[in-house]
Formats: sequence, structure tokens, C-alpha cells
Amino acid sequence: MQALKLTLNTVKTCVRDARKETFNFLGYTFGPAFSPRTGGGYQAAMPSDKSVRRLKEKLHAVLHRGNMHPWPEVAGHANRILRGWANYFSYGTLSKAYKTVDRYVSDRVRDFLRRRHKVPGKGTTRFPDRDIFGRLGVVSLSALRVARPSVSRT
Repeated sequence: MQALKLTLNTVKTCVRDARKETFNFLGYTFGPAFSPRTGGGYQAAMPSDKSVRRLKEKLHAVLHRGNMHPWPEVAGHANRILRGWANYFSYGTLSKAYKTVDRYVSDRVRDFLRRRHKVPGKGTTRFPDRDIFGRLGVVSLSALRVARPSVSRT
């Protein structure tokens, strides 16, 4: 590194034992995790909280109450953001992050459409999740994960 005249950023660089503690790198959190089903430990790679928060901020910018674009255009923009994020974060332990994003998307879309159509209440009857992720054409990350072909390890 000295031959290339590069130095380490001592504020950002540190040594971690990935078997004992987590660390963030390139939007992922790496480190130990435990299976809720079996209780067994394993080394996990999952989308970091910061990357999920940034995705929510991008979606909020699209699904804000002042957006007057036609619904197909709004849904298309949101779907491009969701598919791009899902393509990058397609490796590792994903179900928790994907469910969190799906829940956020359904709440934001429901609120967006409820305000646009002046529906009283929370809008869950008029805009249920099955319609949001079905008829209205919004991408569900959990459904994308199921639809992906699994990679065989031979």
C-alpha cells in the first residue's frame, strides 16, 4: 500500500472477530446470528439497518402525499427501486429485511392511495395487502425471493 501511496483511514478501519461480533461492509451486516427455529448459531450476511433505512427514505420520496403522477408511473418508479435493491441484496439472510420492507411498502402505498382517493380510516378494507402486491402491481420482495431459482451447491 505504501508503494501506491495509500493509507488506511484509522477512524473507519478496525479489526473485528466475525465469530463474536458483527460488522458492516458494503451495505451488509456480517457476523454471528441464531436461527429462531432451531436456536443454532451460524455466520450471517444480511442487509444492514442503514441500507434498509435508506431504501425506506427513497420509497418515501416516491410515495409522498404531494406526488400527483398517475398511479402506474408511481408504482413503476417504486418497483424499479425495489427490484434494484433486491438484486443487490439477494445474498444471505434476507427474510427479516424483506418482510420489514414489504410491511413498510404496503403501509406507504395504502396511505398514499387512501389520501388520493379520500378514503376514511386506515384504508385496509379498500386497499388490502393482496391488492397492493397483486392488482395494483407493487413488487413484494418476499414474493421475489420465493420466485428466484435456487442455486445448487455441487
